[in-house]
Amino acid sequence: MKQPAGRPVATAFVPGHVTGFFSAHPAPDPAVAGSRGAGIALSDGVTVTVSHGSGLRLNGEAVDIDPVETVLDRLGVVASVDAETPLPIGAGFGVSGAVALGTALAANAAFDCGKTENELVEVAHCAEVEAGTGLGDVVAQARGGLPIRLEPGGPRHGALDGLPARPRIEYVTFGRLSTETVLSGDTDQLSEAGATALDALLAEPSVEAFMGACREFAADAGLLTDDVSEAIAAVEAAGGQAAMAMLGRTVFATGTGLSDAGYEPTVCRVDAAGGRLVDHDA
Repeated sequence: MKQPAGRPVATAFVPGHVTGFFSAHPAPDPAVAGSRGAGIALSDGVTVTVSHGSGLRLNGEAVDIDPVETVLDRLGVVASVDAETPLPIGAGFGVSGAVALGTALAANAAFDCGKTENELVEVAHCAEVEAGTGLGDVVAQARGGLPIRLEPGGPRHGALDGLPARPRIEYVTFGRLSTETVLSGDTDQLSEAGATALDALLAEPSVEAFMGACREFAADAGLLTDDVSEAIAAVEAAGGQAAMAMLGRTVFATGTGLSDAGYEPTVCRVDAAGGRLVDHDA
């Protein structure tokens, strides 16, 4: 196992990611498996610090996140991982993928693993796929912006594009949904709806078309809950656009949609830079 070289501590920031729609594409090789779809990388994200030691803490609490352990094993290191985030857990913000990618980036720097960015993204992506905790968050979080996942898989196999827009984002969360439960079940209806949504967005690549495709997807995939439906309808009645984050009981809106509908949302921005190391001297 490697010991820290150069800097004994390294920190990475990875944006949160809300998926608006997706289709699932399983494969025996996790580097090939993944999803097609689109989402938004958020300025609210996860800061991950890797140092000498052991154990994983999220917001100060000891936790087990299988993809993180897999990332460390694949890099051949034993390390202490401390993650901090303002994002709700299990509510469709890609926190698991963010911690996995942040661990890969920071561990590579602290332990001098000698990996390239794409190699680290693939390590984290494969760890997420193998754990059943995500299919496309990691590659989207690495890219940033409003990523469109054109083809599934890690960097060697997938393909991404994006929308050149940076809208204000608001969100409210009503609770958790189990990503593992949804992804381990029958995803045929979901994937058919995701393919239709992606075709619609590519035909009209705009934020407005993205939000419309997200709303259609949630309804067609049968994933809407009553509280989410009520919030989306309220935003639309106030003249805005809102959609459901996949997979969580979370509603996100562009502009001031949720505020105008009478909610007290969390407000953030689009993070255009994607996952990256943080300079400790900054």
